[in-house]
Amino acid sequence: MKRMFAAMIGLVGSTGLAVAQAPVAVVEDVQGNVTGVEFMDYVAPGKVIKLGPAGVVVLGYMKSCWRETITGVGTVIVGAEASMVHLGEVTAGKVQCDSSHSQLVEPEVSESAATVVRSMSDKTSNSPRFTLYGLSPVVETTGRGKLVIERLDVKGERYDVDLTTASLLRGKFYDFAKSRTTLKPGGIYAVSLGSRRAVFLVDRGAEPGPAPIIGRLVRL
Repeated sequence: MKRMFAAMIGLVGSTGLAVAQAPVAVVEDVQGNVTGVEFMDYVAPGKVIKLGPAGVVVLGYMKSCWRETITGVGTVIVGAEASMVHLGEVTAGKVQCDSSHSQLVEPEVSESAATVVRSMSDKTSNSPRFTLYGLSPVVETTGRGKLVIERLDVKGERYDVDLTTASLLRGKFYDFAKSRTTLKPGGIYAVSLGSRRAVFLVDRGAEPGPAPIIGRLVRL
């Protein structure tokens, strides 16, 4: 088993598998001695993550909605819908997420073009493109300025945030759970920043607080 796992790592390194494919998971948390990834990285199949003493990594698979907490000294190889783990301990299970939302995470080479297409198509539409299962969205954007979330199906609910470098995680993620901002279950909302706009539905059973990130991630 040990030789087989080592052979797989060698194959990944020689083929460049992780570079060639689109991301399938997001790193929701990193603690202790972990090499190969950082918090809120997108990872593709074949990505190798190594955990040292007291290392913890949490991976959320966007298509399968499979969420893993991996602890202890060991090695992780990212798969298409779940990880292969050698030596480390895994606690995993299904969480609520919109698997169709994973299609919005494209390879880096086409990310800019995909963002433009989404912005243009969503500019006037009020139809939700995906569903969130957390009441406090995590918004990913490289832009700066006023971020606005406004409810569309009921008037009077709106949240404005002035994005600054200091307010963003990893320079591009704003977590509304940090400011204890919660949307309403069942509501339809538009989030916008400049010309970029996305419309989403909040599930009626959406969780409050820092729920799994794959269930509350919005990309602008």
